[in-house]
Amino acid sequence: MRVRLGTATPGGGFPVYGDAFIAAIKAQDPAIEIEPINTKGSTENVPRLEAGTLDMALVQGEVVHEALAGIGRAPANLKVLTAMYPTAGLFVVRGDSPCKSISDLKGKPIAWGAAGSGLVILGRYVMDGLGLDAAKDFQPVYLERAGDGPAMVLDGRVAALWGGGAGWPGFTAVMASGGRFIAPNADEIQRILARHSFLKPITQPAGSYPGQNAAIPSVGSWSFVMARPDLDAAIVMRLAKALHAAEAKPSAQLADTTAKNTLAAATPSMLHPGVLAYYKQAGLSPS
Repeated sequence: MRVRLGTATPGGGFPVYGDAFIAAIKAQDPAIEIEPINTKGSTENVPRLEAGTLDMALVQGEVVHEALAGIGRAPANLKVLTAMYPTAGLFVVRGDSPCKSISDLKGKPIAWGAAGSGLVILGRYVMDGLGLDAAKDFQPVYLERAGDGPAMVLDGRVAALWGGGAGWPGFTAVMASGGRFIAPNADEIQRILARHSFLKPITQPAGSYPGQNAAIPSVGSWSFVMARPDLDAAIVMRLAKALHAAEAKPSAQLADTTAKNTLAAATPSMLHPGVLAYYKQAGLSPS
C-alpha cells in the first residue's frame, strides 16, 4: 500500500514535518508506505491533490481557507486527514537589528518565504490587517528554497525573515545565531483579527526556539494534512488510527497533531469520510 505525500521546498518546515509524520505512521502500521514528494509548497499541493498526482499533502491554513472558500478560484473538493500544528506568524531579525516593531520594517527588504509557500499568503493577510501591502510597503524577496532565508538575514541581504510553525528551521537557524523575534503588538493583533476573522490568536510558546524565553502572542491558523476526497476510506481509517496511536509518544513535530486538535480546528464536513469513520469507531465524536 503506497500513498504520495506532498510537502514543500527543502529547508522549510513542511519536509521536516513530513518525515516525522511518515515515521509515526510507519511505527504504528508498517504496511502503509508513504512517499514524500518535495513540491513548491501549499499553493502547488492543492491543485496536485485535485489532479490526483498527490494522495495527501501538507497545506498551510490560509491556503486551505482560500481553496475551500473558492477565493480567487473555484472551491476545492478536498478533505482534512488531520490538523498539523498552529502557525503563529512572526518576523525574525538579527540580534543587532535596529528594528523593534513591524512599522520599523517598512520599506526594508523582507524574505517572505518560498514563492509557493502558504506562509507568504499568511504574511499578506497579516500585513493587510494593518493596512499594509506586503508586496509594496516592503522590498519583497521570494525564495527559491525556504532554506535560503536564514543566511540572507544573517549576512544582511534582508532585514527580516517571515515565517512560523512548530520547530520551523528558518527560525531555529537565525535564533541559534542570536536572533530576535518581531510580532504584532496587542493593538495590531486586534486590528488584524477584526479585518480577517478566519485568522486566530496564536501564541508561540516560550522555549520554542533557541533564546526565546517568553511566549510571543501573534495571529495565524492551523495547517492541515489534506487528502483527495476519493482516497480509499479504508486507507484513511488506518492512517487516522496510526496517528491517534502515535499520540501516546509524539515526536516534537507531531506534538499538536491530535484527534482533539483536529476536531477543534476543522468542522466535521471538512474531515475525510475515513477519518470520520475511525473517530466514530474510536468514540471520538465530532462536536
